[in-house]
Amino acid sequence: MCAIKDVFSNRIVGYSIDSRMKAHLAVNAVEMAVAHRGHPRGVTVHSDRGSQFRSRKFTQALERHGLVGSMGRVGAAGDNAAMESFFSLLQKNVLDRRWWSSRQQLRLAIIGWLKGKYHRKRKQRGLGKMIPIQFEATMIESVALAA
Repeated sequence: MCAIKDVFSNRIVGYSIDSRMKAHLAVNAVEMAVAHRGHPRGVTVHSDRGSQFRSRKFTQALERHGLVGSMGRVGAAGDNAAMESFFSLLQKNVLDRRWWSSRQQLRLAIIGWLKGKYHRKRKQRGLGKMIPIQFEATMIESVALAA
């Protein structure tokens, strides 16, 4: 699985699931994130140093959408702490819960947890004990009132 997280709201805005971690997996996640966020330009996409994020396909996808690529430094574990935390929760709440008889079954469980629990029920301390969707709605309302 490759996931794109909006670190402002802690919402996973793009993801892709496949049997292998290849460039197309990362590109598909970026494409979904761009579509969900209304084709923003100039946004920084931070990643680790995996080959899928250094691939020509991935860097071309970033350029095509006007996104800025950023990679963590070698040995700097804190650079990817936000995603490490997300994948730890995914492991604990979905992957380790039971034995999955098929990839399709696991895929549906991941998507169900992400959309049903992570975004809509899991209150997050960094968001003032709000859920990501509620936090985003509050911020949009605040910006509208300030304008």
